[in-house]
Amino acid sequence: MKIVSYLLAYRSFLLIVLTPLLLLPLPLIIKTKEAECAYTLFVVAIFWLTEALPLAVSALLPAFMFPLFGIMESKKVASAYFKDFHLLLIGVICLATSIEKWNFHKRVALRMVMLVGVNPAWLTLGFMVSCAFLSMWLSNTSAAAMVMPIVEAVAQQIIKAEAEADLLEISCSNGSINPALELDENIGECESSNWKEKEKQLNGYDNNVDSTVCTIEKKNEKEQHDLPPAEAERKSREDKCSGISKVMCLCVAYSATIGGLTTITGTSTNLIFAEHFNTRYPACQCINFGSWFILSIPITVIILLLSWVWLQWLFLGFDFKNMFKCGKKKTAREEASAQVIQEEYKKLGPMSYPEIVTLVLFILMTLLWFTRDPGFIPGWSSLFPKYKGYATDSTTALVIGLLFFIIPAKTLSRTSNGENTVFGYMPLITWKEFQSCMPWEIAILVGGGFALADGCEVSKLSDWVASKLTPLGSLPLWLVILISCLIVTSVTEVASNPATITIFLPILSPLAEAIHVNPLFILIPATLCTSFAFLLPVANPANAIVFSYGHLTVMDMVKAGLGINIIGVAVVMLAIMTWIVPIFDLYTYPSWIPNIPSANSTGL
Repeated sequence: MKIVSYLLAYRSFLLIVLTPLLLLPLPLIIKTKEAECAYTLFVVAIFWLTEALPLAVSALLPAFMFPLFGIMESKKVASAYFKDFHLLLIGVICLATSIEKWNFHKRVALRMVMLVGVNPAWLTLGFMVSCAFLSMWLSNTSAAAMVMPIVEAVAQQIIKAEAEADLLEISCSNGSINPALELDENIGECESSNWKEKEKQLNGYDNNVDSTVCTIEKKNEKEQHDLPPAEAERKSREDKCSGISKVMCLCVAYSATIGGLTTITGTSTNLIFAEHFNTRYPACQCINFGSWFILSIPITVIILLLSWVWLQWLFLGFDFKNMFKCGKKKTAREEASAQVIQEEYKKLGPMSYPEIVTLVLFILMTLLWFTRDPGFIPGWSSLFPKYKGYATDSTTALVIGLLFFIIPAKTLSRTSNGENTVFGYMPLITWKEFQSCMPWEIAILVGGGFALADGCEVSKLSDWVASKLTPLGSLPLWLVILISCLIVTSVTEVASNPATITIFLPILSPLAEAIHVNPLFILIPATLCTSFAFLLPVANPANAIVFSYGHLTVMDMVKAGLGINIIGVAVVMLAIMTWIVPIFDLYTYPSWIPNIPSANSTGL
């Protein structure tokens, strides 16, 4: 047993040492550049999937392995680690930093929830829409971390109000008031201490936090000997409180992921795909912010609505009659929810000057992205005909991003004497604040993926893979797409999303070329499905943040996530076979695809 415990303790070290050694016969026996590149690819992929080394550290391996194998010069490998993607990421993070610093995200989230009302079902939808909207422009992790504290406060108030109302009703029906009042006091104390504890561990990972008033209720079960109907009522109330907490937590985790699908900048997988595609097929300028938004917004809306219905049905049931009943008097829990949201919004006060500037720059950045090259009309890039293709989405992001370091965060204000009060100059964001928000690990990880892709091209490994994948052309196209989607959806549950898409893009691109179909037919669904990491708490950071609040079990997330995964893959398959086809003319084999050799004589 001691040996087993030692092996488990040092499993990461053993993986790091044994993986390169066990794979070493590949380049030693098959002495070709393809085999040497495949060796590097396998080592990096295993380290990414197992996370034996930090993702960014594993991504640096090609930087010294390719020069040592004679595949690429060190200068050329180094140039792959910083691309147009990184400039776009820098601009977007500048916007995200300002949004988080000036609390603009909280105002947006609360306002959107206030618009949909306080009915629990509609309230859940409001949180999903607001979290998805934030996730379009911020990282999925940031969106979940921002919205979850608000959801937690509302959920606790709903549970408290529901318990008070139900217990009072039971006590009145039994002709006894005092037990209910006593229990109500206990509930109040429990919920107050519970909420204080949540504030202490906002982004923690303590799974022992109790989400309901079950402790108090179990204590009273022992002290009171109610009739069976009362016990049944109590059990029903416990299930209802638990269901409310679970639905509200899961709606944040899943909507943060779903919202990121909508924009190129919404999640790192979309950015990685765009950079890989534009690098491999430079003659095609069809993937930009506008075209991606048009193809993905229907997918996001459909998945979001179906996920809402699924979560409601799974944990609370779906009462259409009460949901759409007009003029109905608000229940106790609806009043409690409305009160919490209103109080939270009042605490923000009027919109501040930095919030207004951030909003203006956000709108300006979005408009410039959409109007750069919309396709159906000439965009602003046509104003520079001599430099066609020079300006990209990263150009816009950098211009707006730099303004956040220039525009002052405070304005001059007048005193009662009419004199101006002078503040020290401070921009909207500082470099230190930007650094704290910049995901450097993702930046290096993506760079490593680009280096691997370049190595596969130079060593002709991609050509060899394409020649071996040609027999798949005999399968129906929809089946090839479905198989690709299911594979990446399965792998992304146990590996990080960026690592998964970085591994599969260099494989799926040659596959599309080998079976003579438009690469977008396979790459777009695979990219979208890479984000469908809904099953496990460790599948992505948003899931982990929500799970840390203690309302969910692993089986709750697996049960709900399996349904969302099926919904997501089904909607993506529907989209790629219907409305995405005319956007990119997918049934036409494009001329911008490079010629692939019909045969390969390597010995790999």
